[in-house]
Amino acid sequence: GQSIRDINFRRGKEGEGRVVVQLSSAQTGIDIRQQGGNLVVDFLKTSLPEHLRRKSDVTDFATPVTGMLAQQLGDNVRLVVTPNGLWEHNAYQSDDQFVLEVKRVIEDPNKLVQGTRGQYQGEKLSLNFQNIDVRSVLQVIADFTNFNIITSDSVQGSLTLRLKDVPWDQALDIILQAKGLDMRKSGNVIWIAPGDELSAREKLQLESKAQISDLEQLQTESFQINYHKAKEIFDFLKSKDQTMLSKRGSVVVDDRSNKVFVTDVGSRLQSLRRLITEIDVPPRQVLIEARIVEANKDFARDLGVRLGYGDNKAKNLGDGAQIGFGSSALGSSANTFNPGLVSSGGLVPAATFAAMNLSLFNRSATRFLNLELSALESDQRGRVISSPRVLTANQVEASIEQGTEIPYQEATSSGATSVSFKKAVLSLKVKPQITPDGRIQLQVLVNKDSPIFDSRFSVPSINTKNLKSEVLVENGGTVVIGGIYEEEQSTAISRVPVLGEIPVLGALFRTTKTINDRSELLVFITPRIVADSLTLK
Repeated sequence: GQSIRDINFRRGKEGEGRVVVQLSSAQTGIDIRQQGGNLVVDFLKTSLPEHLRRKSDVTDFATPVTGMLAQQLGDNVRLVVTPNGLWEHNAYQSDDQFVLEVKRVIEDPNKLVQGTRGQYQGEKLSLNFQNIDVRSVLQVIADFTNFNIITSDSVQGSLTLRLKDVPWDQALDIILQAKGLDMRKSGNVIWIAPGDELSAREKLQLESKAQISDLEQLQTESFQINYHKAKEIFDFLKSKDQTMLSKRGSVVVDDRSNKVFVTDVGSRLQSLRRLITEIDVPPRQVLIEARIVEANKDFARDLGVRLGYGDNKAKNLGDGAQIGFGSSALGSSANTFNPGLVSSGGLVPAATFAAMNLSLFNRSATRFLNLELSALESDQRGRVISSPRVLTANQVEASIEQGTEIPYQEATSSGATSVSFKKAVLSLKVKPQITPDGRIQLQVLVNKDSPIFDSRFSVPSINTKNLKSEVLVENGGTVVIGGIYEEEQSTAISRVPVLGEIPVLGALFRTTKTINDRSELLVFITPRIVADSLTLK
């Protein structure tokens, strides 16, 4: 597959920061965007070697870039570049080399920043006037800044001001506030008028546009919906809260062809077209592999000790239940598991996680879980009851059910009897949601039913145990749900024929053995995001 071979940082001739990424293939998909104050570059369906997964401080290069973070997120590699100050970026690719340049921007001191009152950046000036006409002082500012200032006929009056070493945009703001004026900026032209006059003018413009819209010719356009139900789009457009259609717009739906027909003005149709293009995309899919294991009481404890590591600050969830996060690495011996790298955050071996009511394991530990489950039956410590797999779309619930339906007789209103059925099943319901960073949030519901037959009742009762949880799992990681126990007691009597039946003395010739067999039901759930290239088209 595609991978990143190297990541370097250099300083350019003009002081710009240059991030150079060496790719294994020139066909690598790249997505670059600005997120907050950072630049985020995603390399799609690409792997990152372990030695390149690091955070780098590049402040000493004296460029706008102060740091970089390279990490593996699911099937993608994310590179986060952190600049400071005012900057602009440029990205280009030459064969298998991707370059991201970040340059420092020196802002024009005469630039007027509209809508940022209180953040003044203009060149400083001093003004000292007594009883000067407002138009005259505005002309002074226009000459100082080389801006074109247009004043309304209603701008009248005079003022006295003394300002020393004040940014010119702050001085203009003070004058406007003192005389109840406001401004609108378009390019290098500033229009100044009383605030009420500007508001009234803008209101008239909006009303004029609305009147034009009422007179504009209607158009009809059909939209083919590919990945949603057209009825859902129709219901949205017919709802009272929608703002996509004008008051003259109408919509009809054809369920057979999965099309929506919309009649409205051209501007509204264009907005609706952009919306449908944005939301009508193929859903991502998740392959959910569930392994339902019936093991002896020691298996879960041994597995927790060999693979589990938990935060020593973790709290009990009640009734002995705890939550742990698995991490492991294969040691030098092929038959042993050694702990992975332990950070200074206080990770300790989770020997107390024997119950394993809810545990999480990352993708690397999942491989070792498969080995443990393969050895489970050969060591006669338990058995794998079921190993179903189901493919479901993102945010669509998948259900797996296994068990029996118990027949019983019940009387009808006519006095006759009929046969009814009650379910006693082991069911698993999982609803996955793929997060933007490539992990999977699972809503899990596990239900274990077992029948109880009582001769006093004609209808069997059902003993139910269920667990409901919501967890965040790494792509390819595993969540283990346990704590469902079954206990079976039996008594065996061995005796010598004839002699063992003698009252009192017969106890010397017979033995009674009570057997307590306790097993735990463990559910291993491993979700994997299906790559788009594997989806049938």
